[in-house]
Amino acid sequence: MQVQKHGDLSTMPATNLKSGRVQRMFEENDPEGQSNNPEETGDFNEMEALLRESANPITIKRGDVVEGVIVRIDQDEILVDIGLKSEGVLSTKELPTNGYGSFNELHLNDQVLVYVIQPETPDGHAVLSLKRANAERQWRIADEQYRAGELLKARVIDYNKGGLIVDVAGIRGFVPISQILNLKREEVASGGESQETAAKLASMKDKELTLKIIEINRTRNRLILSERLAVQEWRQRRREELLDELKPGEVRRGVVSNLANFGAFVDLGGADGLVHISQLAWSRVNHPSEVLHVGQEVEVQVLSVDKEKKKIALSIKRAEVDPWTTVEQRYTPGQVVTGTITKIAPFGAFARIEDGIEGLIHLSELTPGMDPKQNLHEGLQLQLRILRIDAERRRLGLSLRQAEEPDTKEPVPELPTSENGNGGKGASNNTISSEETSTHQEAAPSQLESGAPTSRRGERRERTSDRQALSNSPKDVEEETTAMAEAFRRADRQRSKEDTETSE
Repeated sequence: MQVQKHGDLSTMPATNLKSGRVQRMFEENDPEGQSNNPEETGDFNEMEALLRESANPITIKRGDVVEGVIVRIDQDEILVDIGLKSEGVLSTKELPTNGYGSFNELHLNDQVLVYVIQPETPDGHAVLSLKRANAERQWRIADEQYRAGELLKARVIDYNKGGLIVDVAGIRGFVPISQILNLKREEVASGGESQETAAKLASMKDKELTLKIIEINRTRNRLILSERLAVQEWRQRRREELLDELKPGEVRRGVVSNLANFGAFVDLGGADGLVHISQLAWSRVNHPSEVLHVGQEVEVQVLSVDKEKKKIALSIKRAEVDPWTTVEQRYTPGQVVTGTITKIAPFGAFARIEDGIEGLIHLSELTPGMDPKQNLHEGLQLQLRILRIDAERRRLGLSLRQAEEPDTKEPVPELPTSENGNGGKGASNNTISSEETSTHQEAAPSQLESGAPTSRRGERRERTSDRQALSNSPKDVEEETTAMAEAFRRADRQRSKEDTETSE
C-alpha cells in the first residue's frame, strides 16, 4: 500500500530525525545525544539566565539612582531599560534645552543614569528623571577626578568670610581662604573679618579658577577644593614641558614676576627665566627696577636651557625689535620733526617722534620764558629740531626753540647797524653771509627788514656766539651731554617709581 504524501502539511514524522523540533524532542529524551550547536547552546544559557532573574527580581525604591539603556525615543517620552519586567518612562519635558541630557544628545542604546521618582505605576512602568540623576552623575565624575588627581575649572558664584563658593558642574564646592592663591599670609590670618580681605574675595566673584579636589564626601555633600595646590601642580607640569620645548635663540613673550639686584625674573607661562642685569636692553642700569616693573609684559630671547638644574637664561636686549638700532639711519641732527608731548618734567618735557622713540626737550631748549607746566600738556604736537642722537644709550636731544628759528642758507637782508656795532643806522655793506646765517639761525627776514633795536640784535649775537663757542668747545659739549643724560636718568627713575606705585 502506497503511503499518501501531504507535502508541508504532512503529519508524518520527518525522515531526518535530527532536524527541527523532532531533534530537540529526541535530545531532551536522550541524554546521550547532546547537541554541539553553539547557537542552540547559547539560547539555552540565555533562557537559564532569564529563569534565574525571574526567581530573584530586581527591587527599586523612590530616590534610587540606577543605570539604564535607552530602548525607545518618542517626542513625549523615552523608554529606558533598567532591568525591570517593563521599561521605565522618562518624560522629555524635564530634559535640559541643551548640553548633556538634552533631547538631541540622547540616542538609542545610550547608557544613562536615571533617578527613580516612582518605582511602579498602575501601568507597570517606573517613572524616571534624568535631571535629578545628573547631580549624582557629577558626583561620580568628581570622585573620579579626585582619585586621579585631575585639575578642573570652576566659576566663583559666592563667598563668605571662610572662602569662596564655586560651581563644579552643578555641585557647590568650597575653596577655603587658606587655599586661595592671591591672598597674602596676613590676609589669610585675618580671614574674611578684614574689610580688605573681604573686598578681594568679592572681586573674585564670577571668575573662573583652576582647582584641585582635596576632599570629597557624597553623603554629606561636601566638596573641598584648592586653588593653591592646583596652580603649583600646573606650574610644575608646565615647567617640565617648557624645559623640553624651549630652544636657544627662540623669542617668547612673558611677564615680569620679580625683580632682584642681579636681574629680573620673567614668567613664560608656567616657568620663570632669569634675565641677568647685563642682558637688559638698557645699558648701565644700577637696578632692574629703573627700567622694569612687576607685571610688565616683555619680549625675551632664550639664551640657554639647563634641564638638569631646571634653569632658563633669558635676554631682553637681544629679543626686542628695537627702533633705536636704526634711528641714526632715519634721523639726523638738525632735522625738524613732528613730536608729541608724552610727559612734563621739572627739567623740561619728553616728546615722542615715533613709536618707541622719545627724546628730551630740556628747559634751555624751550621757547624763552615758556613754563612747561602751563604751556605744554600730554598729547600736544610740536615741531622740534633734533640736536643729538645717542642710539646706544637711547638718548635723543630735541629743541623747540631752535625749531622755531629759520633753517635757510639764503642771504639775509642788510642789518641796520653801524661799523662799530654801537647801534643806529648801519651801512648797507654790513651783511651776514649765508654760512653765518645757517650757523646763527636768526629771526625771519621780515623782522630784520623792519629794523630791530640795537639791544635785540646784541642779544641775538650773544646767543649766536654762545652756540659757536659750544660747538667749538668739547668740554662744554661733554658737560651739556652729561646734564642731559642725568635728566634722562632722573626721568627713568621717576617713571619706574610711578609704575611701581601704580602696580601696587
